[in-house]
Amino acid sequence: MIAYDLQCARGHAFEGWFEDAKSYESQMKNGLITCPVCDDKQIVKVPSTFSIKTSPTQTLSAISEEQLEAAKLGHKIASFVKDNFDDVGCDFATEALKIHYGVTEPRNIRGVSTKEEEKTLEKEGVQFYKLPLPADSESDNKKEDP
Repeated sequence: MIAYDLQCARGHAFEGWFEDAKSYESQMKNGLITCPVCDDKQIVKVPSTFSIKTSPTQTLSAISEEQLEAAKLGHKIASFVKDNFDDVGCDFATEALKIHYGVTEPRNIRGVSTKEEEKTLEKEGVQFYKLPLPADSESDNKKEDP
């Protein structure tokens, strides 16, 4: 998995996650990468700002206010999805199809799917969005005894 910092022609910065560099190039070539803010397809890779800690008080690059706000927004989105979407795990495609065809009541769901399942969902007209969310911390995964 590789993540790139991307920017559209209108200046909106966002992050894209790809299986590898070849996958990124293929998606760019086929016009599949769009700005999540304005749907612009004129996307470029921009230099990634990262921090390397050399001592407890020293870093090689400072985090800008904009990056800090973006990180806060990312955490808010992840928290909202976790709190407001049912985690259906590997059954995402099955559950999405059931909702799409009225077999089960509509609800917000989240989970994982294979590329083949995603192709099926697209073919059936099911709208879904892929968001790279951080994995739950170990404390979130612990279940309390009844």
